[in-house]
Amino acid sequence: MTIQWYPGHMAKAKRQMIEKIKQIDVVIELVDSRIPSSSRNPLVEEISSGKPRLLLMNKIDMADRQATKQWKEDFEDQGLTVHLVNSQTGQGVATIPDAVHKLTAARRKKLEKRGFRPHADRALILGIPNVGKSTLINRLAGKKIAKIGDRPGVTKAQQWIKVGSTMELLDTPGILWPKFEDPRVGLCLAATGAIKEELLDFQEIALFLLKTMLTHYREPLAERYTLEDLPELAGTEEDQDVLIRLFDDIGRKRGCLMSGGYIDYDRVSEIIVRDYRSQKLGPLTLEWP
Repeated sequence: MTIQWYPGHMAKAKRQMIEKIKQIDVVIELVDSRIPSSSRNPLVEEISSGKPRLLLMNKIDMADRQATKQWKEDFEDQGLTVHLVNSQTGQGVATIPDAVHKLTAARRKKLEKRGFRPHADRALILGIPNVGKSTLINRLAGKKIAKIGDRPGVTKAQQWIKVGSTMELLDTPGILWPKFEDPRVGLCLAATGAIKEELLDFQEIALFLLKTMLTHYREPLAERYTLEDLPELAGTEEDQDVLIRLFDDIGRKRGCLMSGGYIDYDRVSEIIVRDYRSQKLGPLTLEWP
């Protein structure tokens, strides 16, 4: 899936972040635990300009627990500070201010040596659209400050938000990068709802989800759609035919038929994608380290 998605407000947000980075002590990067690699914006490296970074893996309840454990270990092996959070329930959120404070220890020590009184920790929070950033900020602030929505692109402007007396957060609009070179990245982002739906081919996303489930989550797939004798994928061109037959089986089970008994592929696609996003297929991770 080749998607080019870089509207004006995203380009503007990137410029504003780079302008503000001198005021920032720590960059908090929020990723989706279902797609930890694909939801890491390569622009973060450029924007953060060498600042200490805290990586938060959000939506842990929606991801495969074992895969999340592997990703955390993999990121930590890369030298990153990683925390697991669920912004909806608040799980892990209370540890964030302390984690930020530890990352600013060197700055505070430097200021104290020069006779300055350190200010509250200033953190820039970054994440792709629909990763749960606004919900997380509201949890940290203890009140509804950031606007929340179940679609990408809700946050439109930057704002400073106080978190107790120890931390200030700079909220920013979710930004994507100009082009996804790897088609799999585009599919992962599309499947989890990080891209506006008018840009998407639901049939391609549904086939990607079916392929992932046939490989890693056969039992939830069979249970959800009452399927028997699930086919095996061979890693050849014939896999596409296997997936289409599976698509047909789900369409018939769900009554997605048009006149003449033909399968309504658009309806089947939407059912599969909506089932995945609403966790009716269970906690599934779409990529592994």
